[in-house]
Amino acid sequence: MLRKKMADAGIAAAIVPQADPHAGEYLASHWQARRFLSGFTGSAGTLVVLADKAFLWTDSRYFLQAADQLDGTDITLMKDGVPGTPSINDYICSHLAAGDKVGIDGMLLPLSEARAMTAAFAKRGILLADDFDVLDQIWPDRPALPQGKIFVHDIKYAGIAAADKIAAVLERVEAQGADAAFISALDEIAWLLNIRADDVKYNPVATSFLYVAPAGKSVLLIDSAKLADDTTAYLAEQGVAVKDYSAVKDFLASLPAGAKVLIEPARTVSALAAALGSKAVEGASPVAMLKACKNDAQIAGVRAAMLRDGVAMVKSLMEIEQAVASGATFTELDVAKVLYRHRSQSPLFFDESFGTIAGYGSHGAIVHYEADEQSNATIHPNGLLLIDSGAQYLDGTTDITRTICLGTPTDLERRDFTLVMKGHIALAKMIFPQGTCGTQLDAIARRALWAEGLNYLHGTGHGVGHFLNVHEGPQSIRLNYVPAPMTPGMITSNEPGLYREGVHGIRCENLVLCVPAMTTDFGEFYKFETLTLCPFDRALFDTSIMTAEEIQWVNEYHTRVRTMLSPCLNSVERTWLEEKTAAL
Repeated sequence: MLRKKMADAGIAAAIVPQADPHAGEYLASHWQARRFLSGFTGSAGTLVVLADKAFLWTDSRYFLQAADQLDGTDITLMKDGVPGTPSINDYICSHLAAGDKVGIDGMLLPLSEARAMTAAFAKRGILLADDFDVLDQIWPDRPALPQGKIFVHDIKYAGIAAADKIAAVLERVEAQGADAAFISALDEIAWLLNIRADDVKYNPVATSFLYVAPAGKSVLLIDSAKLADDTTAYLAEQGVAVKDYSAVKDFLASLPAGAKVLIEPARTVSALAAALGSKAVEGASPVAMLKACKNDAQIAGVRAAMLRDGVAMVKSLMEIEQAVASGATFTELDVAKVLYRHRSQSPLFFDESFGTIAGYGSHGAIVHYEADEQSNATIHPNGLLLIDSGAQYLDGTTDITRTICLGTPTDLERRDFTLVMKGHIALAKMIFPQGTCGTQLDAIARRALWAEGLNYLHGTGHGVGHFLNVHEGPQSIRLNYVPAPMTPGMITSNEPGLYREGVHGIRCENLVLCVPAMTTDFGEFYKFETLTLCPFDRALFDTSIMTAEEIQWVNEYHTRVRTMLSPCLNSVERTWLEEKTAAL
C-alpha cells in the first residue's frame, strides 16, 4: 500500500522514522507507523522503502531483536553504527539517481535532520519531499490521539511553581536573542507547566505544544478533551492560555511578523519551523538544563522513591529466587508481574517507567529484550537472569538493573560480571572537574573490559527525569561526544554491560546524582552520589581480580543498603537481605 502511494506521488524512496511531531523517543500508539509497517517493535529505528527493496536501520540494543522480528519479511536489517554499514543518507545517495525524490512527513522530521538530508541529497541531485504524509490512507485502524486528562503535579513534589519556571526560561530565551520560545518536547512541557498525563506508555506526559511568552501570553496547544475546569483554571493562574492542538501550524503562522521565537532545531519538526518562517530564532533548548538539574524538593523525593523502590526490589528478588528454586514453572513474564505487584503497593506509584526487561540466559544478551507470549522463557535454577526495570512514582523515577545467578555460577559468569562491576565501581567513585562531559567519563567504565578485548555498544549512562521520561538529556555518558557538562543536580544512570550472543548478558545499573566534591586552587570538582538501594549478587563477584578499594566499595554500598532498607522489611526479608549484603 505504501509503495502504491509512493508510485502515485513519484517517490523513489520513502523514509518512515520512529518519530512523532515532538521529537520523542517513546511514542503514543498514534505515531507508531514504523512499527505498523515493519513489525519491529523496538523503540529506535528507521524504515526505508524503495520500489523493490526495504531496509530497517537500528542500533546495537536491538540487533538481535530486529533480526528475529524481521525474519521472513522483505526488510533487510542495517546495523547502525557498525563499520561497513552505510548511513541512510549515504545509502540513498548511492542507490538513487539525480531527479529522484525521497518522501518523508515533515511533521515527523526534526529541522536539523531535514537540513542534513537536503544537503546530502542535493550533492547527487536528489530531492527531499517533506510533505509525503500518507499514513491515514494506508493505516485504516490507526489509533486516535490520546484523550486522557492532564493533572497538576503537586508543588510539594515539583518544588518550583510553573510561573517561576516560565520566568527562568524566558531569561534564557532573552539571552539567546529571542522574545518567546516554541517548545515541542513533551517532557519539557510537562516539567515547565507542572502537568502530567498518561499519553505515552511509561512516560507521564501530555500530547501538546507550548508557546512561551512574557506577560502572561503563553499558550498551550492541546486537545480540549484533555482539560477539565480545574486544570484550565490552573493554567490560567500560571499565565497560560489554551488553543487547540490541531491549530498549531496556523497559530505559528499568525504570530506577528516581528516576533522572534526561539526553537531548538533538533526538537522542532521541519513543518512547524516552516510555519514560523523568518520569525524563528535557532538556539539551544531553554528548558533542558533547568529540567536536568533537580531542585532540593525533587532530590528529596527521588531519595524517598529509591527507598520504596529498594524495598520492592528486595521483596521481588527474594520471591523470584524462591520461585525458581522451588521447581515451579516460572517465566520471564512472571518476573515482570512480581516486580509490578510489589512496586504498585506504594501509594505514590503511578506506572512502570519502561517495559521490564527480564532476560534469562541467552535472552539477556538481547540488550532491550522484552518478553512476549512467543519468546517467554521458563527460568530454571541455573544460569543468569538480567532484570532491568523501573517505576514512576509521584516523587521520582527509578531505573535499576541487576544480574543474578540462579545456581552455581561458572568461572566465565563470575569473571564477566566482575569486569562489568569494576567499570561500574570506577565510574561511581570518579571525582572530576567542573565542565567534564559524559564522553570523558565513559572510558572509565569500559577500561577493565577493554583490557580484556571486551566491549559493549550502548551508552554507559543516560539522564533520568523526575516523575518524567526515564531517558532525558542533555547529559549522556557514552562514547560519542555529547557536550553537556555533568552538573550538580543531574541524575544519570551508571550501567556498563557485557553481552555474549547465545550465552548470557550482564548489566549492573544504579542511578547516581552529581554533587559537589571539593574546591581547590584548580577549581570546582564534582562526584557521584549513588541513589539506588539494592544488593548486587555476591555469588557473582570474583574477588581475585578485584582491588582492595573495589571490594571496600561493594561492602560499604551493601552496608548502606542493609541499613536503609532493613527497617522497612519483615524478619524473613531482613534475614535474606543480611545474607545478600554480607561482606565480600
